[in-house]
Amino acid sequence: MEGTGYLRPMAAEVLLLLGADQGDVQASFARAQEALARRCGTVLARSRDHWTEPWGFAGPGLFLNRALLLATTLAPLELMDRLLDIERQLGRVRGGGGYASRPIDIDVLLWADRRIDLPGLQVPHPRLHERAFALAPAADLWPRAVPPGRDHNLLQLLDRVTAPPASGAGA
Repeated sequence: MEGTGYLRPMAAEVLLLLGADQGDVQASFARAQEALARRCGTVLARSRDHWTEPWGFAGPGLFLNRALLLATTLAPLELMDRLLDIERQLGRVRGGGGYASRPIDIDVLLWADRRIDLPGLQVPHPRLHERAFALAPAADLWPRAVPPGRDHNLLQLLDRVTAPPASGAGA
């Protein structure tokens, strides 16, 4: 719309993480990805699927984790509201505190190279650097991305989390 005085907002690249361990998680991820494309922006890429043990609690089965790279013109809190709504539509009930099994979880890991600190949304995700289940799919898509406030890229952070402890002298 050249000459109308309207500027199209620039799309930002946002790295999301899907996680689930209840129900048909592959079907839930497909529905989540379709809803994200319809309501939030353009899904540019998706990681490989990563099956992992539950983190922070003992669960009955494995979690499926997948990263998505989303181009969006939404403001951060508007995107977060839509993510929470998509979770609710897919059967997620929040509350009760602590970590537990769930039919879907959608986290914002990175928002380009921005740092965001708002009620209900912190980017980069505050525990990204300590979670291999999030770093592995994220590194599939953006291995050289350096989260704001960190000195290492996603692949290096993943190596640090998954590296075996250094052995002592004489071992």
